[in-house]
Order: sequence, then structure tokens, then C-alpha cells
Amino acid sequence: MHRSTRPHTRLALAVAALAASLCGAAAHAQTELVIATVNNGHMIEMQKLSKNFEQANPDIKLKWVTLEEGVLRQRVTTDIATKGGQFDVMTIGMYEAPIWGKKGWLQELKTDAAYDVDDLLPAVRNGLTVDGKLFAAPFYGESSMLMYRKDLADKAGVQVPERPTWPQIKDLAAKMHDPKNGVYGICLRGKPGWGDNMAFLTTLVNTFGGQWFDMQWKPQLESKPWKDAITFYVDLLKNYGPPGSSANSFNEILALTNSGKCGMWVDATIAASFVADPKQSKVADQMAFAQAPTMNTPKGANWLWSWNLAIPAGSKKVDAAQKFITWSTSKDYIQLVAKTNGWANVPTGTRKSTYASPEFQKAARFAAAEKTAIDSANPTDSTLPKSPYVGVQFAAIPEFQAIGIAVGQQMSSALAGKTTVDAALKAGQVAADREMKKAGYYK
Repeated sequence: MHRSTRPHTRLALAVAALAASLCGAAAHAQTELVIATVNNGHMIEMQKLSKNFEQANPDIKLKWVTLEEGVLRQRVTTDIATKGGQFDVMTIGMYEAPIWGKKGWLQELKTDAAYDVDDLLPAVRNGLTVDGKLFAAPFYGESSMLMYRKDLADKAGVQVPERPTWPQIKDLAAKMHDPKNGVYGICLRGKPGWGDNMAFLTTLVNTFGGQWFDMQWKPQLESKPWKDAITFYVDLLKNYGPPGSSANSFNEILALTNSGKCGMWVDATIAASFVADPKQSKVADQMAFAQAPTMNTPKGANWLWSWNLAIPAGSKKVDAAQKFITWSTSKDYIQLVAKTNGWANVPTGTRKSTYASPEFQKAARFAAAEKTAIDSANPTDSTLPKSPYVGVQFAAIPEFQAIGIAVGQQMSSALAGKTTVDAALKAGQVAADREMKKAGYYK
């Protein structure tokens, strides 16, 4: 009797084993996407909302690697340059996108009609496109603009024009400056870094008529526009800025502005949503917005930046990665954020349809000024003399990071009074010249 049941037992075990292996195969069929991203508010929100994507795509599982901006840059740059293949989707800036696209390090993004690529703001789309191919999709974008205390401008009897000039700003800073009562006429970045003080200072140099490199790639730091711009900046902050400006970047100035200590601030448009939020800012009701100031030319007076999602060229999971990027940078995603967190919290600076939304316009009173700023920035024509590089507040070449960091340190020293403007520019010129020669741009 026992003997006769054995074949059945064997068969049952075989069927069970086959079923188990099929289940295993089904489980393995799920694609895991590893996404490297930056630890800022909009991206953290994307992670929370991505359960919606996983529910709609049960065959795709998302794994997040969330890093601080500097660490993220280092990790993704190393991974893509060495073809490490750690990440399937990378968060990269507008600086990296054209450089890596040109080198063939990124997959071209293919979008369908529903994605509506023509709805992307032209300035942002152009900054992510090389030879007509889109290499990254913008998650949120920004420009820079003037944010100011309207109550203090009114008290000074000054009507701030929509596009003020730097001399007008200097005059107004003098009238608003009241350090005895804890108010400084103007706050501007001074902390060294290619994306810190140099983001702002490059736009200042641009509008003064300067550029980083001429058409032969020779650095221009000792030219008249650089000297005029940096001298103006140092004097402006020395006379009407808060103490310790050489250590201030975005977060430090945001805290000063929200506590009512800055009469004016020129910085990222993304700051407008924070300074106009009564939960964060003591002066939310007093804040008004205008375009970044100009000097000798409007070209390059306000910067252009976006955080974007891209697929490394060697990825084995292109279809799934493409699907995720399409979802997270779509019109529908913006609607999802609006529905979940309100229109004031949607990622801005990427799509015309966002700015056309009456709900968004009502929730964000800075919307019109932000869109004007983004639309006016042109990364392919940001300087008065012709330049060989793409980028408004940076030059999209691999050597720029090292140059920007070295020059940023010199500018911060000049602001702190540790060196003269001329000496700082001379040292910056030497550093830039050394990097460009080493890289073989000229002998």
C-alpha cells in the first residue's frame, strides 16, 4: 500500500516544486529601479507619492537612494563616468545634462503624445537638449529674482519697477538700511562655491557685460566687467548688507529674510514660496517680487536651473526607467501634488500648463514674476560678448566646477576684507588659466 502511494507523492512534490519555481520566476520578473535623488522637499514628496506609481505598475519596484546635494553629485558623477551601473534613474542638474548628453553618457528620452513635451518651458527644455535630443526631464526648475519688503520701499517713497537696475537697488538699499533696528538694506550670497556665491555673481558679471571665457576659451576674470561687478558687490554688501555676509548662502539668507531682517534679496525663485508663506515668514504679507536687476545688458541677469531625472546610457532597465520618469515629470503628477498638498506646493518651473492654472496663480502670487524670469533666461545666449559655452550662471564644461570653487573662495575672501578685489580676481584668473591649459583648451 505504501509503495503504491509513492509515485503520487513524487508527482505532488514535483508539481509543488514547479509551482514554486514559477512563483519565483514571477517574483523575479518584477523590475527594481534604483533612483538616486537629492534630499530636498520636492524630491522627498515624490518618494511619498511614488506608491501611486507602484500601484499602477505592479511589475516595477522603486528603491530610493537619497543624498545631500554635494554627495549626490559626487556619487552619480563617479557612477556614470566609470559605467558603474549602480543607478537606473539619476537626479542631475542643468549643468550635467548637456555635458553628459554630449559625451553619450545618457539615454535619449522618448516621450509620447500624452507627455506633451511642447508644454515644457522652452528655456528649461533647451538647457536639457543637445542636437535636438532631450537627455533629461525637468522635475522642477527655477530662475532668480528680486524679493523685497514692500512696506520698507513704501516708507522710503520708492516704487520698485518690474525690472530694476542695480544703481536703483543700491539707492533703495541705502534708504532701507536700518541696522539699529535689525534691518539690512540687502542680503546676497557670499558663501564660496560654484553653485553658491558664484551662481549669483556670474549673473551679476553677465549683466555688467562680462563672461567667463572668450571665444578662444581664455578666462576673462581681469576684464573691466568683472572688476566693476565685483567691486560693486563688495561695496554694496559692506555698506548695506548684514554682518558676516561672506558665510551666507541660500538657507542663511532665507532665515534672515523670514525674520524680517532683509530689505531686499536676489536669489532663487523657489525662495518666493517660502518667504510668502505666513507659516514660515514673519513678513509674508509684506513681500513683493520683481525681476533680477540689470546693469549694462539684460542678458544673463537671472539664472536658470532645474533638477532633472535622467537614465544612464548603460542602463539595462530603460523601459521601466522611462516609464517612471514620464510619470514623475508629467502634468498628471503636478495635479496629484496639487490634490494631495495644495497648489502652493507643486513643483514649479517646468510646464506652461502649471502657470496657466487659475488655482496655481491664486495660490502663488509670485507665479507671474517667476515665469517671466524663467522665460527670459537663455542658456545659449547669456552674455553680451559671444561666448563658447552653454549656461547662464555656469559654463557647461567639466572643468567649470573646479574653476568655480577656486574663484568662489577668492570672491568670499574679498567680501570678508581678507584680500582686495584686484588680488582676488588675479588669483582667480591664474587658477582658471591653469585648469583650462591642463585640460588642453589652449597652450
